[in-house]
Amino acid sequence: MAHLEVKFGTVSQRFDIYKRLTSIGSDKRADVSIAHEGLFGIAAYISHSNEQFNLIIPAERKSPQRNVLLHDGDHFSLGPVHLTFWLEDPLPTTINPDPHQGHVLAYRRLLDFSQRIAEEKDIEALLKTLLKGITELTGAEHGFLVLIEEGAFSVKVQECGQSGEDFNHIGTMSDSIVKKVIETKEAIIVNDALNHHEFSTSVSVINFRLSSVMCVPLIYQGSILGAIYVGNNSLVNAFDNDKLELMTIYSSQAAMLLQNALYINALKKRTKNLAESLELTKFGGLIGSCPGMQQVFSQVEKVAQTDISVLITGETGTGKELVARELHNRSHRNAGPFVIINCGAIPKNLLESELFGHVRGAFSGATHSRVGKFQSANNGTLFIDEISEVPIHLHLKLLTALKDLVVTKVGENKSESVNIRVIAATNRNLSSMVQQGEFREDLYDCLNVVHIAVPPLKERGNDVLVIANFFLQKFAKIYGKNVVGLLEEAQNALLNYHWPGNVRQLENRMRRAIIMCDHERISAKDLDLMVESTTRIVHLSDALERYRIRYIDESLERNAGNRTKTASELGVDPRTIFRHLESKRKASEEGGIIN
Repeated sequence: MAHLEVKFGTVSQRFDIYKRLTSIGSDKRADVSIAHEGLFGIAAYISHSNEQFNLIIPAERKSPQRNVLLHDGDHFSLGPVHLTFWLEDPLPTTINPDPHQGHVLAYRRLLDFSQRIAEEKDIEALLKTLLKGITELTGAEHGFLVLIEEGAFSVKVQECGQSGEDFNHIGTMSDSIVKKVIETKEAIIVNDALNHHEFSTSVSVINFRLSSVMCVPLIYQGSILGAIYVGNNSLVNAFDNDKLELMTIYSSQAAMLLQNALYINALKKRTKNLAESLELTKFGGLIGSCPGMQQVFSQVEKVAQTDISVLITGETGTGKELVARELHNRSHRNAGPFVIINCGAIPKNLLESELFGHVRGAFSGATHSRVGKFQSANNGTLFIDEISEVPIHLHLKLLTALKDLVVTKVGENKSESVNIRVIAATNRNLSSMVQQGEFREDLYDCLNVVHIAVPPLKERGNDVLVIANFFLQKFAKIYGKNVVGLLEEAQNALLNYHWPGNVRQLENRMRRAIIMCDHERISAKDLDLMVESTTRIVHLSDALERYRIRYIDESLERNAGNRTKTASELGVDPRTIFRHLESKRKASEEGGIIN
C-alpha cells in the first residue's frame, strides 16, 4: 500500500495513503497530521487517480500552485519536515508478521471496497474487487465467489491469484465443501485436501488439484448469501487459523457491503424491466394491456387517419381526453390545434358563445368580438367533453355546425366555414337520454359514427399496477424522492380497490403516496388504502354514516373537488357538501378521524 515516511529531528512516522485526496499539515484534522509548529495547517495534498499519485502544494502569495507526479521512493520536503513516498510496502523480513497489521490491512481493503460501491455501476466489477482482495490477503492461488441463486450455488467471479491460470469455471457449482459451509454457516480449513478423509472426493479439489482449501460463508443479518472459497495448488498447509480469522472478519463485513450492492443492482434491473414493460403496454400517451384497452387501441389506429366523428364514452377519470389526443396525434391533422371545451364546466347561458363565438354588443358584457372553439380548432381537432351537458336548445345549431362545417357567431347572421374534426365524450348514456327526449337523436347519430368505450379501471386487472408504477416513476422524479417500488401489501390494495375515480384517482393517490412515503417502497398506508377489518360489528346507523362520508369523498375526488358538480351528481343541495367538508375540517383540527 502507498504510504509516506515522515522524518524531522529524531521523529519518524509512517502514514498510509488510501484516500483519493490526502491532506498533509500540522492541523490535527489533516489526514497526515504532523506535530511541527514550522508546518502550515494544511501544507500539501496527495491526490490518487488512475493509479497515479500527485503531490499538490497550494499557491502562496508569491508562488503558484505546484503539481508533481510522485514515483516510488521520491523524497520531498515541506519546511523542516522531510518525507519519502513509497508505492508498496517493503518485502517482509520476519517469518511471523504482526497479526494486528494483518487485521488493519483487511479493514483497509474493506474501506476500498465500500468506496468502490459508491462509484462502481457494474456489480460484476464489485464482486471481482472483493475476491481479489481476499486472494491477496490470504496469499491464495485461486479464489471463487459463490452466491446462492434460486437454490443453486453459482460461481459469479473467479480469481486466478498468483498462478495466473484460468479455470474458466463461471456458472453453477456442485461441491461438498461449499455445501457444508452454506449448510452449517461455519468456515472450513482443509489442509492436505487431496488426502482428506471427507473432502478428498470434492469436485473442486479434484478438478482444480487443490492441496489446501479455505471456505467461509457470506452472512448478512442471519441470511446466507453464499461463500468465498480460496485454494492453493502448491502448498499442503497454505492456510492457518490466523488467515481464517482475517478472512472471516473480511467476509462478515464484506457481506453487508455485498448485500447492499446486490440490492442496488436488483433495483436497477427491476427499473429496467419495468421500463421495458411500460413500453410494451404503451400506445402513445395511453397505457394498458387488458383486452378492453387493446380494443380501444385497435379502434384508434383504424379511425385516426379519417375525419369521421368519434364518440368516446366511459366513467369520469378513465382517460377519455387521452384517447381523443391520441386520435388527433395519429391523424393527418396533428400539426393543427387540439382544442378542448368542457361543456359541464361552463354556465349554460355562456356555452353558445364559447362554442361559436360572439360579436361586440351581442349580449350584456360582450364588450368585444371573439371567436369560439370551433374557429380556434380550424385545421385541427375539436374535443367536446361532456357533450351530454349541452342544453337542448343548442342541439340544432351544433348539429348544423357538425354536418355543414359552418358556424355563426352569436349576434351575427353571416356564417363562416371551418375545417375541423369533432370528437365528443361523455360519462352518461346518450342512448337513454335520446329515448327520454333529453338529447336529439339526429345529433346523437352525427356524433356516434364510431363509438369508443373506455373501460373503468376496476375492470382492467393488472393494468392498475402498470399505471401505478408509471406514476411512481413520474412523481418520484418530479418530487426528488428515492422511492423505487410498491410493497406487496400496497400492490394487493391497489388490485382490490374499486377505483370509483378511475385513473385520475389513481394518479392522485400515487402523487400523495410519493410525497408521504418515508421509505424506498410505498405501503398501503401511504396510499390511504388500508383494508378495513370486517370482524368488528358496528351499529347500522354508524355503518351507513361511514358509507355516506366515503361516498361523498369519492364523488369529490372524481370531480376534482368541485362542490357544485358533486352536489349535482349526488342529487343533493350544495350546502350538504359544504357541511360535509366543514365537519371533516373540524374533525381534523380536533385530531379526530373520519372514515
